[in-house]
Amino acid sequence: MEQGGSEPVAYDAESIQVLEGLQAVRKRPAMYIGSLDGRGLHHLVHEVVDNSIDEAMVGFCKNIQVSINGDGSVTVADDGRGIPVDVHPKFGVPAAELVMSRMHAGAKFEHKLYRVSGGLHGVGLSVVTGLSEWLEARIKRDGKEWSIRFSRGEKAEDLKEIGPAEGTGTVITFKPDSQIFETIAFDFETLATRLRELAFLNKGLRIVVTDPAHAKGDVFQFQGGIAEYVKWINRAKTPLHDPPIYLTKDVNGVQIEAALQWNDG
Repeated sequence: MEQGGSEPVAYDAESIQVLEGLQAVRKRPAMYIGSLDGRGLHHLVHEVVDNSIDEAMVGFCKNIQVSINGDGSVTVADDGRGIPVDVHPKFGVPAAELVMSRMHAGAKFEHKLYRVSGGLHGVGLSVVTGLSEWLEARIKRDGKEWSIRFSRGEKAEDLKEIGPAEGTGTVITFKPDSQIFETIAFDFETLATRLRELAFLNKGLRIVVTDPAHAKGDVFQFQGGIAEYVKWINRAKTPLHDPPIYLTKDVNGVQIEAALQWNDG
C-alpha cells in the first residue's frame, strides 16, 4: 500500500527482524518493566532485590542491604549463596554471565532449588542489565570473590577472580540508562516502603536501606512476620483484640500464612 506518494515497502523475509541478546529489552523496555517513568525505574531495584529475597525464602540469606549511591547508581548486597560462577556445560560460559545477560536463564524453573520465588523468573536480572548504563556484580563463593561488568546490555568485562573472600553473597551495583528512562533519580521513601513490606513478609530477614547523600536510612526486621504487619497496619486504629489471630500450615509443600485483627472501624 502506498502512503503519501512514497514507494510501497516490500514485506518479505528481509523484513523480519531477530533481536539478539538484550536488544529486545532496550528496543521495547516498557514491555518488561511497565513504564519508563519513576515507577519503571524503581522496578529495576525490585527485580534485583527479589533475587535476594528468593535466597531468604529458601533459608540461605539473612541480610539484604540496599544503598542509593551518590553517582545515581544503586547497590543491592546479600549474604546468600552467591550466583554460581562455574561454566555452564551446555552454553560454555559462566552461569553468572548467563543469568545477567540472557533471557529466561535462572534456577527458578527447577522447583527442587526454589520451591517459592518472586520476580520475573529468569528475566528480571537480565532486564536490569539491559536497561542499565552499566552493571557490575561481585560474587563471593567457595572462598573466592569474582566480578563481572556489563554496559548497556553488553559484556564489558569477563568474569574474573579478584581475590579471596570470607562467607558468601552477591553484590550488584547498577546505574539506570538515562537514554532509556525519563528520570534516573531514585526516591528513598518509595524504596523504603517496598522494602518494609518485604521484611514483614519474610519473618526475621534484616533489610537495611540507605541514602547517604540525603542522610537517610532505615532498618527493617520483624520477628513477628505478617502478624506484626497487621499490627502495623492497625497502628492508627483501636484493635478489638491483641495479639492478632495468626494461622500457618504447610500443605503438600505449599506454606500458607494468614493474620487478622479486628479494629473499631
